[in-house]
Amino acid sequence: MSKFRGVWLIAAVVTVAAVVALLWLAIGLLRPFPPNRLVMATGAAGSDYCEVAERYRAILARSDITVELVPTAGAMENLARMRDPRSGVDAAFLQGGTTSEADSPGLVSLGTVFYEPLWVFIPEGFQGKGMDALRGRRISIGREGSGGRALSLKLLAELGVTPQFAHLLPFAPAEAAARLLRGDIDAAAMMESWDSPVVKMLLASKKVRVASFPHADAFVEVFPFLSKLLLPAGSGDILAVRPPEDAVLLAPRASLVVRKDLHPAIQYLLLQAAVQVHSKPGIFRKAGQFPAPEAIDLPLSDEAVLYYKRGQPLLQRYLPFWLAVFLERLLVLLIPIVGILYPLATLMPPLRDWKIRRKIFRLYGELRFLESEMECHGGASDGAATADRLEELERVSNRLKVPMSYADQVYTLKNHIALVRAKLKASEPPPIRGDSA
Repeated sequence: MSKFRGVWLIAAVVTVAAVVALLWLAIGLLRPFPPNRLVMATGAAGSDYCEVAERYRAILARSDITVELVPTAGAMENLARMRDPRSGVDAAFLQGGTTSEADSPGLVSLGTVFYEPLWVFIPEGFQGKGMDALRGRRISIGREGSGGRALSLKLLAELGVTPQFAHLLPFAPAEAAARLLRGDIDAAAMMESWDSPVVKMLLASKKVRVASFPHADAFVEVFPFLSKLLLPAGSGDILAVRPPEDAVLLAPRASLVVRKDLHPAIQYLLLQAAVQVHSKPGIFRKAGQFPAPEAIDLPLSDEAVLYYKRGQPLLQRYLPFWLAVFLERLLVLLIPIVGILYPLATLMPPLRDWKIRRKIFRLYGELRFLESEMECHGGASDGAATADRLEELERVSNRLKVPMSYADQVYTLKNHIALVRAKLKASEPPPIRGDSA
């Protein structure tokens, strides 16, 4: 009995130790509760990035997540901050064609969220055809650190308009527009959305017009991160027919990028916000086109892949964010515990049966030993000692506590003890009677 209790004690200790170890491992490998603060790099004040980030901040605030916005010069500065682990920036919008997985191994994408058209405005009476006529001109291409400047340099260089053959000036869109209308510069390249007040103003103006990119299909083939967009005539002002003719624009797609170690629950919140902000139709997009599972420069995060396949996590659809995250964490922690306890639970009935049978079989073993001893010694055996041992076996069998399903085996054991006792009595020699007087 004591040996069996020792086995059970060891099994219990091993089980508890395994559960504790699994919990420790799960807590270590799984992420704890998500942070309630997120730092996002935006563009300059009034830029598309800044305006969109404000909308994200409002949406995440509903889930008690505080979003801190960090103003930047644009996509290139956003990338620099995201690459720097000491910057504290967790998420940002990046322009397509600015980085790669090899250059930014610590970053992943949540998908593309909108087009970023590159507008090139020139005076209405601009002399020369094609953008190669911009050689030697005064051209504003955006501020240092902006994505518009980086793309303008790349595309203009393909057309032979380089710093050696043109005056490339670092003006912000609003200042560039004002200088262009005054005649201080010859062209203004800017990366702004269709809804930008600067773009609206320049499209409606009769002093300037939007230039159409030549060989747009070739640019898209050479630079796969670019898309070809068509701006229809009259889209700026239908009555005045501004612009007066169709224009072909080139546009990279902006991606919502996060650090690879950003908590999965926060990534899901950002994806849900992206759907609310970017899924509506617009002049350069169809309803539901964005956000899109496109890995332009960086691979999609695992959470983004699951989100685009399955949608919002089930619990987050019906429960408040923090409660849903708590239950999700709890379920994940319970899986390894159940994986250990369930097999143990299935082993318990056979183990219990073995324990009960072992008790009964041990008594049968002692009974068999007594019977064998009687057969070997015959009548010469010590009948009184054997009878005492049989009495002890019967007392032990009477004290056995077994389920009702095993009661028949106990009663069978008692019958066998009675049979051996009867056999013992039958083997005893009859008493010797003395002669009568």
